[in-house]
Parts: sequence; structure tokens; C-alpha cells
Amino acid sequence: LKAIVPDPPAQVPLGFSSTMASQGFRHSGVAAGMGKQLIVVSCYTRFDNLAHGPRGTEAKRSLYTYSMDPADGQMVLLAITQDEVMNPAFSRFHPRKNLLYTCTESVAENGQIVTWRVCPETGRLSKLASSDAGGTSTCYLTLDRACENMLVVNYWDATIGVFGVDPKQGHVDTARSMFDPNNGRRMKARHDKHVNHSQNDHSAQAERQADPHSHAVILDSYFGRIAFVPDLGMDVIRQFRYDPEAGSLTAAGMIRSGPADQKALGPRYIEFHPTLPMCYVINELASEVSVFEFDLHEAQQLLNSSLDSLQHASPVIRLVQTIRTIPDAFPGNLNTCGRITVHCSGNFVLVSNRGHDSIAVFRVQHALPRAGMLSMVGNFHTRGATPRHFQFDGSGQWLITANQDSDRISVFRFNLANGRLDWTGHEYRVPSPNFVCNVQPHAEEVVELSDERPSDAVAADLATQQVGGGGVLQGGLLRSGATVPLPRINSRL
Repeated sequence: LKAIVPDPPAQVPLGFSSTMASQGFRHSGVAAGMGKQLIVVSCYTRFDNLAHGPRGTEAKRSLYTYSMDPADGQMVLLAITQDEVMNPAFSRFHPRKNLLYTCTESVAENGQIVTWRVCPETGRLSKLASSDAGGTSTCYLTLDRACENMLVVNYWDATIGVFGVDPKQGHVDTARSMFDPNNGRRMKARHDKHVNHSQNDHSAQAERQADPHSHAVILDSYFGRIAFVPDLGMDVIRQFRYDPEAGSLTAAGMIRSGPADQKALGPRYIEFHPTLPMCYVINELASEVSVFEFDLHEAQQLLNSSLDSLQHASPVIRLVQTIRTIPDAFPGNLNTCGRITVHCSGNFVLVSNRGHDSIAVFRVQHALPRAGMLSMVGNFHTRGATPRHFQFDGSGQWLITANQDSDRISVFRFNLANGRLDWTGHEYRVPSPNFVCNVQPHAEEVVELSDERPSDAVAADLATQQVGGGGVLQGGLLRSGATVPLPRINSRL
């Protein structure tokens, strides 16, 4: 079979992000004068309308832009936004335009999806547009493969929306569709009277899981037409067929995010491996990573199913492992997990622990029969409290943690050989940091490669495809030999 996937991240040229590479874009040049990259940190500006309870300082300004020196990991503050935007808590950088998207977090009022223009030279963020997210406590944004739609998740009322993206300016437009897993029913928890979602005892878990709470949405790495939504409240990963032309999501079953006999899992995020047919779910309440195998055959069956039969669709991911993120003797009710990511090398998975205040690093096994499964490297203290988020720079050698409750961001050197995190001594005061976004500005728009998708016949052939090294895909699962590259489609935070 002819290869139809881009080169793996390890072959990406300097200055070209792995996210762009995985989506099939080629870079037309790094921004003039850009020897460094930008790091944008968002902050909580108001605490009384949040589901959880930050213990740091309310920020007066919501977005801080730094430049990073890739030689030593040091950062310099370039810009602070003057526009008053409340609680931006998630960011996404456009793969072809110098645009940054943020969404605002509040349980009391609808979120806003704000589009910012990024100045490559100064790091200044200029507000371009703002759109209503159609729900409360907006927490996740995903651009589809063509960058024609934005998929949006609202945590508090659990709704998942598909919004159009303006083809010229690139800002998020109006909603094209909205899926409500609660079917219009009122939430049991009230926005003005609820448990602190930072707590993790039995009573807090019971209230948090009395309602659906969607927490993220990503598209599968191969077809880009199957959406996965972790529902923290229901302990499931919801599965959808995504239609980019119609801008719609159609429910296609669900999968438990961990072992069937285990309660209070709390799935928060899901991320695909860049080359293996595997994905990883972080269960926030259980402090565990669930490892799933992605079944290409079942995925193709789902995409070919009639609309009426989608509700009976088989799961396209299958649980193969769970592994704890904190030491065995550390009480689970004193911790909740934050972010999960797969390192661009594909060799490590990292998770943040809020309470234990650490980054858990896992090595990804590549030898069969355990390809894609995880083994613990270690836990590394984040030099601050409550690491809500963390981010690698473009090289993958520097990691920045957002220590929400100690008003600090910290920089670590990541050892690409053994996965250890070494403290650099670089830390910067930022009030209530909640998200770190790696921004590598474009000199001009990135030219999109032809969108070469597999035909149905070719995709079906992959059920028994012979791959290099003697490996075979049987039923869409990797059974022996080498890996099959599955391009990541915009799932990186």
C-alpha cells in the first residue's frame, strides 16, 4: 500500500511544530526574526464563579506572553493583555494563521470563545472577535483537520458544540450544532451552591458524578471523523461520528473509561499516540491512566454505518491497561489529575497530579506484545502547588508547569533518553496560572498539503495490512512487528 501519512514527528524540521506536521501542513518559513518561540500563559481573574476553588491570587490581567530561549529554557515576559477577558482557561493556536483561541470558564454564565491575533515580533495579543460558546464553564477547543470547524466542550452543563470558523479571518463564528447528553434536563448541582470540584472525598465525588460533565473533545488520529468526549460525571468516553460538512456530531455509543468494577473514575482528557494505534485517558478522580487500543476495522465500520444503526455501534477503542499516577501509599482522595500528554517522540506519557503536586512520567513500550503500554519512570515535584497544566516547548526538551495555587510557572529540562525531569531553577510569578500554550508564529500562512484520505477499499484493506518488520494489522489492531503511523489530528493542547 502507498503510504498516505506524513512523516513521524521525529523527522519534522526545526521550527515546524509536531501538531502541524501531523495534520499534513508544510511550513512556509519561520516568522522573521523569530529565533525564539512564544509561550502564552492564561490566568484566573475571578474565583467566585468557578466549579473548583483556586487558592492563589486573582489575576488583574488574563494573558501573559513570554519568549523562550531554546538554548537554556529561560523565558522573558514580552506582553500582558490589556483587554478584560474573564477566566480564559484553555488555549489553541491555529496551525496556519497567527491566531490564538481561548475560552472562558464560569459556571454562572455562558463561556466566550475569544480569537486573538498574535504579533510574531512583539508577542502582543490583539482581540479579534468573541463568540458565545452556548454553555457554561467552557473547557476545551479542537479544530478539525480542515480548520473549518471548532469543536467546543462546556463542562458544567456538559454540552458539545460544533462552530464554524470564518474562512478568511479565522475567527470562530456561530454554532452549527449542539449535543446535550443530559437531553435538556436540569442539572442536579446548582451553579450558586455546589461542592468544591477541587475536593475528591466520597461526598464530593457523589455530587460531581450526579450529572454528566463533558471535559474534552478530540478527533481520532486516522480518519478525523470519530470524536471522543470524556464524561467525568458518567465515567464514560462518549463516541460520535463527526460530519465536517454538516457540522454535526451523531452519538455512536460509549465506553467505560476504566475497569468495569471500579467507581469514581472521572475521565478528564484523552490523547492519541503519534505512531501507535493507541490512546490514553487520564481518570481525574481515580488518579489513573487508562490505555486503550484503537481498532481501525471497527472505526471503518462505524463510519460506514447507517444513521439509524449508530446508536448500536461497537466501541472503536478497547481497554488494555490501567496504571496509577501517584505512589501507592499516597491517599487517592488527596489528589486529582490534571493534564495528560504524549511526548512528541512517542516514547513517554506525562500526567500532572494536583495534590501530590507532581508530574508522573511513563515510558511507552514499543516491543510487542506490549506495544503502547506504559511503565512508570517516576514522579517529579513541580516546585509549586496544583499543577493544573503543563506544556512542552517546540523542541520537546523544556517543560513548563502552571502551578495554579502558588502563582508560579516553572521550567524543567526533560531528558529525552530516560524521561527524567530536572529542575532548571527558572520560575516566574504569574497569578493563578491555569494553561500554558506553545505558540510558534508563522511567517505567512502554512500551505496545506492535499488532503489525501484513504478510500474505503484501502481502509478496509488495513484490517489485514502487512507492515514493515513483519507486523500485521489484524482486525485493525497491531499484532506483531513494526508500528503503523497514525497521524495526530489537532489533539495536542
